[in-house]
Amino acid sequence: MMARLGVGRWALGVIAAVAIASGAQAQEMPDPSLIHGRAIPAPELANGTVTVRVVREAIGNNAPEQQVSLTVGGRTRTATTDAQGRAEFTNLPVGGTDAIAEVTVDGEKLVSQPFRVPTSGGLRVILVAGIAKAAERKKQEEAAAAAEPPTKGIVIFGGNSRVLMQFNNDALDVYYILEIVNSARARVDFGAPLVIELPPGANGATALEGSSKLATVSEDRITITGPLPSGTTMLQTAFRMPYDDGNLTITQKWPAAFQQMIVGVQKVGSLQVASPQLNETNEVRTESGDLFVLGNGPALPAGGTLTLNLSGLPYHSKTPRRVALALAGGLLVLGAWLAFSGRNRLDESRQVLIARRDTLLGQLAQIESKRRSGTADAEAVAKRRTRILGELEQIYGELDEAYPGPQGGGEGVAA
Repeated sequence: MMARLGVGRWALGVIAAVAIASGAQAQEMPDPSLIHGRAIPAPELANGTVTVRVVREAIGNNAPEQQVSLTVGGRTRTATTDAQGRAEFTNLPVGGTDAIAEVTVDGEKLVSQPFRVPTSGGLRVILVAGIAKAAERKKQEEAAAAAEPPTKGIVIFGGNSRVLMQFNNDALDVYYILEIVNSARARVDFGAPLVIELPPGANGATALEGSSKLATVSEDRITITGPLPSGTTMLQTAFRMPYDDGNLTITQKWPAAFQQMIVGVQKVGSLQVASPQLNETNEVRTESGDLFVLGNGPALPAGGTLTLNLSGLPYHSKTPRRVALALAGGLLVLGAWLAFSGRNRLDESRQVLIARRDTLLGQLAQIESKRRSGTADAEAVAKRRTRILGELEQIYGELDEAYPGPQGGGEGVAA
C-alpha cells in the first residue's frame, strides 16, 4: 500500500510544466496556488534567461507595468512587466547561486521560492497576486451556493485534470489529479454516484491529501457522491500498477466527460507512450530535473475509455528466479520420489530375506528333530544341515549390512 501522502514535489512540478509546455489558456491552467513562486524549466529560452510573469488571482489576468526585481549572485536587477505581465532577465550568472524574484502588486509583496539559473536553457517564474482574497471570495460563494437547493445537472472533468505516472521498482504508481467541474451557480445533483472502476490489475488505491471528502476510494474503485458544490471539486488518488515485462496496457473508462485529456508518464530509459486518445506527445522536465513524456488529447465523452500502451518499461526479468524455483521444486519432488521408491524396494527385499530365513529355520528344526530321533541318514542330515546354516549365515549378513539395528548392546540385532 502506498503511503497516504499529498501530491509530491515531482507531481506539482510536472503539473506546472505541463501547463507551461501545452500553452494552455487561462481556464485550462492549474490552480494558481500550485505554481505561484515556482521556477519552471524552459529549455526553449536562451541560456541564462529568466522570465517572471505577474498575474492577479488567475493565470491570464496579467498585471502589466509592474516592477520586478531579481536577485542572483548578490546582485539585484529590475525589469517592468509588459502587456502579457512578463518581465525578462537575460545574461544571468548560471550555476549554484540561489536567485529570488520579487514584486509588489496592490500593496501585496510577492516573493518566489529560491531557484538556480540552469546552465542550459532558462526558467519561467509565475507570481500570483490576490490568492488569499480569491480563496476567501470562493469560500463565501460556496457557502451561499450550499444554502440553495441542488439542481439536476451534470459535471465534467475539467481542463486541469491530469493522469500522472511514476516508476517505483518494477511497478508503476499512477496518480489521478482530477477537477470535477460544476458550472452551475448552485449545487448539482447528478443522480447516481459517479463510479470510476480502476484498471484491471490496479492495487493499493488510496485517497491523497487534498482530495474531497465526497470521494471515497476502495481497493478497485473511486466513488463520488453528490450533490457537488458549484465550481471545482478536487479528486486526488493514487494506486499501483504492477507489471512483469517491458510492456503494459492500461485501460480506464470515465463516468463523466473530459474537457481535455492530458497524461504525463515519467521517462525512464527507452519508454514509449502510445494512445488512440492522445494526438500529440513530447517531453518536458520538472523543476527537480525529472523527464516526463507528456501526451495531449481532445475532449473525451462520458463513458469514453482512455487506453495507454506503454513499452520499454524498466524491469528485472523474473524468469531466472522462476526457473530456479521450478528446478528446486522439481528436485524436491524427485528426491522425495526416489526416497519413497527406494524405501519401498528396500522394504520388499528385507521381507524376502526374512521370509527365506524363516523357511530355512523351519527346515533346520525338522532336521534336528530327525537327527535326535535317529530316523534319518546321519551323513545326509549333516550335509543338509551344513548347507542350511551356510545360507542362513549369508542371509543374516545381508540383513545386518543393509538394515543395521540399534547400536550399543546389540538388542534387536538379527542373530
